[in-house]
Amino acid sequence: MKKFDLHIHDFLDDVTPEAFLSQLSDAGIYGAGVFSPPPPEAPFNGMPYEERISRVLAFCKNYPGRLYPVLWMHAYEDGAVEKAIDAAGRGIAAFKIICNNYYVGDDKSLELMHTIAKVKKPVIFHTGILWDGTASAIYNRPINWECLINVPGLKFATAHCSWPWYDECIALYGKFQHAYSLNPDMSCEMFFDLTPGTPVPYRRDLLTKLFTVGYDVKHNIIFGTDCQTDYNAEWSLKWQNIDNGLYHEIGVDDETVQRIYRDNFLRFLGVTNEVVAKAKLSIDGRK
Repeated sequence: MKKFDLHIHDFLDDVTPEAFLSQLSDAGIYGAGVFSPPPPEAPFNGMPYEERISRVLAFCKNYPGRLYPVLWMHAYEDGAVEKAIDAAGRGIAAFKIICNNYYVGDDKSLELMHTIAKVKKPVIFHTGILWDGTASAIYNRPINWECLINVPGLKFATAHCSWPWYDECIALYGKFQHAYSLNPDMSCEMFFDLTPGTPVPYRRDLLTKLFTVGYDVKHNIIFGTDCQTDYNAEWSLKWQNIDNGLYHEIGVDDETVQRIYRDNFLRFLGVTNEVVAKAKLSIDGRK
């Protein structure tokens, strides 16, 4: 099985794509989503638009099917809507966003989300505690993402499963699943990016709840590590081994495990056109 890692950051200037792929292989990973450096409005030493998009496109250029360029954006950067349209036309596979100082439901943000939906690209959001040295948690509670239910056609992933609010994140998914089952053509679809997040003692609780709550999650969970392009194979293997052991304990079947590591990654990025039907949820016995 070819495995993919959705969540890789490019912060380093001295790593080649070849070296990165070699390190991925050491962890049994075939390909990845590679995030550009952030914009100046985001935390962690931002970079202007043209510089960051050119950089991530160049890094991934020679390895289609293995490396997928992801542009990091901020809803309040100048010309965000126009930049998203331009980026989609230039081959960006997805967008990365951290709401470090604004709510995802702000007008500027929702305008950007509607645009991204129209250009048919997904968004990977940081959700949960953000280690940025500021009081930013208020912006990253998963319930804030409920507003995206009004953005038809958008696909988005909640990275880190919103640690420590993963119960809230799972409940939010149930609402999105129900809406999607009623009208998939007009609904927003939510995915879980399993990137830690969750410290080891909480991982069993997270995965047990995720797979036994009764929601239709098998098509919407994706593996990620939060590594950089100097890929830490030891870290990746640690989480693969933890998760695989828990999948065995919980009784997750082989098909679902394959989806987590490969099929859902490709479906999320629009590489495959698999059509997924979602079961309607029954909360109180009514159909």
